[in-house]
Amino acid sequence: MKPFETTAIALLSSGLDSAVSMAFALAKGIHIKSAITFDYGQRAAIQEIQHAKAISDYFGVSHEVMPLPWFSQFESKGLLSKKDPLAHPSLKTLSDSGAVLKSAAQVWVPNRNGVFLEVAASIAENQKVTTILVGFNAEEAVTFPDNSIAYIEAINKALALSTSNHVRVESPTMEMNKTEIVALGITLNFPFSLLWSCYEEGDVMCGSCESCMRLKRALVNQEKSLDGLFINTILN
Repeated sequence: MKPFETTAIALLSSGLDSAVSMAFALAKGIHIKSAITFDYGQRAAIQEIQHAKAISDYFGVSHEVMPLPWFSQFESKGLLSKKDPLAHPSLKTLSDSGAVLKSAAQVWVPNRNGVFLEVAASIAENQKVTTILVGFNAEEAVTFPDNSIAYIEAINKALALSTSNHVRVESPTMEMNKTEIVALGITLNFPFSLLWSCYEEGDVMCGSCESCMRLKRALVNQEKSLDGLFINTILN
């Protein structure tokens, strides 16, 4: 983030990327005015909100839940369905471009990130904040184009025209893969046990959906540096 950007709002899903991005910004002296979690009817909404609140509380950041109930009008499938089965790939499958493209299509929610950023930009402009902090990563940008550097550049051009104070989207992790983000979290003493990176709902993360498997792969590479209880929970 640029030195003159001293205040931001953060989009916090409770997953690895957004949480470590917020922790990094705070470590750099950025004031996070609020952390926003969207409830768009996703199957793990309750868990995401609870864990995002716990992460926000840990860092002393105000947490807000932003309901987007109209997503429920969309076809009930993937993340918007409680019953639609999701892909549970192996670690090996994560390196299969065809398989991960199919998995990405299964959990795609129409223009979700676009909606999130436009809503956040409206909030930021109203609060006289010029930065929206997000957790994008290079690994998933391959299959989710709205998670890429090109997307950030494009949305920032649009926001320069649609916001009076030229709100910008920033992501400290956008050039990193998950393993690198975990490594960054370790240097920040991030409380990994507070994360919820799972697509599924439940008492614990399932450990086998694509989101869990990507986190699992990253954790395996850093296993000796992390709390054993959390690793055992996700790696089982």
